[in-house]
Amino acid sequence: MIPYSNLFFFYIIGLILLPGICLGVMEKPLKLYGLAASLLIIGLLFSDSKLQLFLLVLFYLGELFLVKGYSLLRPKYPQRWILWLTILLALIPLALSKWGHLFTDRLLGFLGISYLTFKVIQMLLEISDGLIKEVKLVDFTYFLLFFPTLSSGPIDRSRRFLSEVNQSIPRHEYLHRVYQGLRKLLLGAGYKFILGNSIYTYWLSKIPTEAHGLAETVNYMYGYSFYLFFDFAGYSLMAIGISYILGVKTPENFDKPFISKDIKDFWNRWHMTLSFWFRDYLYTRFVMASMKKKRFKNRYTASYLGYLLTMGTMGIWHGTEIHYLLYGLYHGGLIVGTDYFQRHSALYKKYKNTPLWIGASTLVTFHLVCFGFLIFSGYLFK
Repeated sequence: MIPYSNLFFFYIIGLILLPGICLGVMEKPLKLYGLAASLLIIGLLFSDSKLQLFLLVLFYLGELFLVKGYSLLRPKYPQRWILWLTILLALIPLALSKWGHLFTDRLLGFLGISYLTFKVIQMLLEISDGLIKEVKLVDFTYFLLFFPTLSSGPIDRSRRFLSEVNQSIPRHEYLHRVYQGLRKLLLGAGYKFILGNSIYTYWLSKIPTEAHGLAETVNYMYGYSFYLFFDFAGYSLMAIGISYILGVKTPENFDKPFISKDIKDFWNRWHMTLSFWFRDYLYTRFVMASMKKKRFKNRYTASYLGYLLTMGTMGIWHGTEIHYLLYGLYHGGLIVGTDYFQRHSALYKKYKNTPLWIGASTLVTFHLVCFGFLIFSGYLFK
């Protein structure tokens, strides 16, 4: 069974959610039911692949050991090398899923491993920061294996997630969440199954795969950009909608990204939970450490290298092929160029708030973003 792919999946989800809705209406806690539902759905999702299920269980036990173990070690042994060693160990399953094909023909990953790894790294870093004091088995399991966001996010934060699931929800508020959840679920289904599928069927699939002329490339660039948005945003909305029905207000993942006024604004609107994760746990920490250790004379050098490092890592996270790395570095370069231009251009400072400038900037940003998606698609490398 593939998540969010057909009516059978939603039929099963509907049957599983009904008892949870009854509990929510009766103002009963939803955490234990949500955990049981998540484990049941995971069992169904991996029913066709015992190897993937085994790898998921192995991953869960290993990451639980690392997170719980580090939470116990941190108060007595705060040395940073212990944190980095723990993070390195936590990343090994993801690395094997990305590069394991170099050593074996067997699949060494499973559905959702990237997003689960992000959750683990976030917890380890916040344990190190002293923000997470205790790791409870049930809380960790529910946060890590919460089924609506298992395969492709959005990426939640553990403290925010647990603050919601560990409190009872008044009936009127829960009913409002169910209403919001159903709206998001229907809107997401419209995005993915009507708009996304239509764009693919009547646009993308009509472009000859063997032709790579300028007209075909430009046509593919715009078709793929719209398809990617409606497909992914649709999935995210459906995941968020089901989360709401389980009482969890999973963060939004998209906010009208094609009307971004510059590339920095775009990354505040596109796949927001991913970009904010990289901002908080990679970019900001790299820049702060660089300034503290005085690695560079100019703070903007640290910032710009941080952008390139962050976006390059984000590109590699999507896959090991060269076009993913180039996609990340392309956006890193755009962010650096945009920041430099905005800080030094007298023209920008004078006209940045005028409707004409905003309109032109939005139009330019849209085309730059679409070209980035063309790189991401791998079309140029076929």
